[in-house]
Amino acid sequence: MNATRFLTWRRTMNALPRAAAVAAMLSVSLQAPAAGQGGRQPGGSNNDKKPLPLQSARKASFTATKGTWMSLDVSPDGRTIVFDLLGDLYTLPITGGTATRITEGMAFDAQPRFSPDGESIAFISDRSGGDNLWTMRLDFTDTTQVTRGNSSLYLSPEWLPDGEHIVVSRARGLGGAAKLQIYNVRRGTPMPVIRTPASFKTVGAAVTPDGRYIWYAGRSGDWQYNALFPQ
Repeated sequence: MNATRFLTWRRTMNALPRAAAVAAMLSVSLQAPAAGQGGRQPGGSNNDKKPLPLQSARKASFTATKGTWMSLDVSPDGRTIVFDLLGDLYTLPITGGTATRITEGMAFDAQPRFSPDGESIAFISDRSGGDNLWTMRLDFTDTTQVTRGNSSLYLSPEWLPDGEHIVVSRARGLGGAAKLQIYNVRRGTPMPVIRTPASFKTVGAAVTPDGRYIWYAGRSGDWQYNALFPQ
């Protein structure tokens, strides 16, 4: 219990069935958007200036039936899976079938999460030139950049039940200790969730359905691939 703390504020037990579900559902062809749709890249004024400096020189098409190292979420009505694959986001009927790509391009989009009403997703993208937290309506009428600046790293976003706030882990640069913060999706002003020592990392927030508690994983010390226990 020393490395894990709990904070007063759904995805603990639900994570196992959701992860198992995607293994059965991903045996599909990933369908690219039709020509002329702009790749169904999320619209909105935030994307008009194309801030990402990289320009693609060519494109590659592929058909995939499996994916690994992916993030996924299930819609509140239980009908749709949203997942990331190679920097693009896709939706897929939970019963299986053909996945539909909802973002494309040079930006790396990842870690999508459905909003409580199922009409939007939160995700992490570097389309601004660096990692930031974004939201996107699934009818493609609006895409909003929630956080600003390109010097921080963000991971594991999760909506609060009110649909107006998102808790996400933010690290100030590569190697920094990620800290839980809550953002209002309209104002983008961060609110620290918990005060911890500078080296203590807090990630993987999961909010209870009543919004009273946030569960998260925490650890101290330098992160490494081949970590040795105990830590």
